[in-house]
Formats: sequence, structure tokens, C-alpha cells
Amino acid sequence: MNAIAERWIGSCRREATDRVLITGQRHLRLVVSEYADHYNRHRPHRSLGQHPPDQLIAAEPRSASDRTMVSRLDRLGGLIHEYKQAA
Repeated sequence: MNAIAERWIGSCRREATDRVLITGQRHLRLVVSEYADHYNRHRPHRSLGQHPPDQLIAAEPRSASDRTMVSRLDRLGGLIHEYKQAA
């Protein structure tokens, strides 16, 4: 479990906390919780077949066509972008 925790902490530092000026404990908790939500709900994981942990049993996404609309959600003030197909 130590290797898994070290991997997550390293990812959190590289992708979030090293790129944001943390102003206090409350701000740090907000940044880490926002990143944890992104990590578990959207970010693809190679060992899970490019699926996030929370969507392992979800249906496969629709295939894209020429008219597919894509929406973007900015997280952490635009530091992280999440993309999904718009309905």
C-alpha cells in the first residue's frame, strides 16, 4: 500500500500543488479534494484500461462523429481540463 500512496501523492504534487500557490491549510484541503475528485472520476488510469476508478462498470462512451459536440470543464481555476461529449 505504501507504493500506491506514494504514487498518488507524487501525482497530486506534480499535477496540482506544485502549480498552485497555496495560501493556507483550508486552501490546501480545497485543492487536494478537487484533485482527488478529478483523479477518481475523470483521469484515465493505464492499469484500468484507460478508465477512471469510479467508472469501471460504466458503459462504453459513444463513438465520436463529425457533429459531436464536446464540452470542457475547467478545474482548479483552469489548471486541469476535463472533456466530455455534450448531449
